[in-house]
Amino acid sequence: MNQPVVLIVGATSSLARALAYRFAELGAKLYLAGRDVEETERIARDLSVRFATDVLCGMYLAEDYGSHKQLIDNVKTNFGFLDVVVVAVGELGDQRQAEKDFDHAQQVIQSNYTGAVSLLTHVANMFEQQQNGLIVGISSVAGDRGRQSNYVYGSAKGALSLFLQGLRSRLAKCGVHVLTVKPGFMDTKMTFGKSGMFWVASPHMAATAIMKACHKRKDIAYVPWFWFWIMLIIRLIPEPIYKRLKL
Repeated sequence: MNQPVVLIVGATSSLARALAYRFAELGAKLYLAGRDVEETERIARDLSVRFATDVLCGMYLAEDYGSHKQLIDNVKTNFGFLDVVVVAVGELGDQRQAEKDFDHAQQVIQSNYTGAVSLLTHVANMFEQQQNGLIVGISSVAGDRGRQSNYVYGSAKGALSLFLQGLRSRLAKCGVHVLTVKPGFMDTKMTFGKSGMFWVASPHMAATAIMKACHKRKDIAYVPWFWFWIMLIIRLIPEPIYKRLKL
């Protein structure tokens, strides 16, 4: 049986790195793609030595839509096929700056949403043709309801969740599974120093939960699981009350 080939986009994030370790432990071949090529290469070398598996790497720029198909083609050229794509790209941005500067808001939206849509359009067409594959999209609980403190980031993640939901329905009939992951607060570079963090999960714990969700072929996975109940309560708060809350 062939070793599975896994493309991880946004590979330098803490969660993506933890997921790469989990897949490498299972014997997968990896292609890591990220904005910081030097750091991506360092991670690739470490995984290759640590797990004695093939690990290649390349660049991914969310806003460079024209390069996304070439990235997919590079994976297939080097490995011959592709089984799993993990999109772990995210940029929290600065909400206050985004409120005043559309260029910054656009950057957050491109990183979290439009770049992922561009890449996954090519992935979906390829998986549909080969009649198998797994897509793991890392969204966020922030996309479940708009909050005044991060609605630009949250709106991009909410849009990504809807995109993944539609993609899941489209591809289900041809053996391709799409998993939407909605992490809560995580101990990452993106959240370091941010106020209001509670029940912060480690990337390794989150990666373990995501791998279990993949194995069970879940459609949506809140990570950790209790965020499902937290967000259910938040979604049920009536709008007249909700808009007065400082969330």
